[in-house]
Amino acid sequence: MGKVVLYSSVSVDGFIADENDQPGPLFDWLSNGDVPLDDSGEIKVSQASYDHTRSYWDEIGVTVVGRHVFDLTDGWGGKPPGGIDHVVVVTHRPMPEDWDPNTPFHFVNSIETAMARAQELAGDRTVEVAAGDVGGQVLAAGLVDEVAMDVVPVVFGTGKRYFGSVDAQHLLENPHVVIQGNRVLHLRYRVRH
Repeated sequence: MGKVVLYSSVSVDGFIADENDQPGPLFDWLSNGDVPLDDSGEIKVSQASYDHTRSYWDEIGVTVVGRHVFDLTDGWGGKPPGGIDHVVVVTHRPMPEDWDPNTPFHFVNSIETAMARAQELAGDRTVEVAAGDVGGQVLAAGLVDEVAMDVVPVVFGTGKRYFGSVDAQHLLENPHVVIQGNRVLHLRYRVRH
């Protein structure tokens, strides 16, 4: 079974989007370098960010997101982002009526079902859980092995929280990854269980 990593780009004060669901400058680091991160050539990062992010992306087998993220991205047009094999969507609503059921998107109604399905699909590869409400629920359930953050030097003040509605203390180990990119700090922490 692969590890479970809670992930997002995040403001210094812990937000993954502003009050209007806009990421502001949180993804600017994905276009401020000269090293292409994927085959599209549209995403270019610093060499340090490439070395860290490319290897992380390559270990991901499945991403788990909430319906809110799925709707905001229009389901990435039916193609999982970043070359990921599968996306598991946690939702209490049915898949969109015009959605092609043959795409590698799996709609489930609980975080427990989502994590079981994601682990099955990922095998030995990493299950990435998008930060926010669903990510916070997965952390609170004790199902996260690592917290990964791409910290961007901006303060939002308010917005959508990285850990969603988590309101209990969770201890993390010292960061085992600390990499300075261009306008981003890549951090990874193991979760104490």
